Amino acid sequence: MTTPRTESLVRLRRVRDRIDRDFAQPLDVEALARGAHMSAGHLSRQFRLAYGESPYSYLMTRRIERAMTLLRRGDRTVTDACFAVGFSSLGTFSTRFSELVGMSPSAYRRSAVGATDGVPACLVKVATKPVRNREADSGVDQ
Repeated sequence: MTTPRTESLVRLRRVRDRIDRDFAQPLDVEALARGAHMSAGHLSRQFRLAYGESPYSYLMTRRIERAMTLLRRGDRTVTDACFAVGFSSLGTFSTRFSELVGMSPSAYRRSAVGATDGVPACLVKVATKPVRNREADSGVDQ
């Protein structure tokens, strides 16, 4: 027998899985909420309780993580990486990237190309996970 709490957690996990899978597609909280049969406000509140950040923040983090991977490879321009991970504006991408990584995408690309060659992917993922500057400074997701 499933409880309402378990059903809610299953729906939240499906939302998170969809973000992980479809991060490069046009996603917004309204569409994610409809897919989970919740209101956008309820989804945002429950997602934050379960995962410590809003669905939008989680989506931006996934996109920036993937962009970091593409830029480390060195065969993509910043513009290519921007559009490949689902951003429709280079300005928004650069702003979000700088907030999460602490440097511009082009500076990251220059400094990171080849930096993780030969390192197991599982270690690279942990070592390069972006952290919002404000989170690191204040411990609060804004």
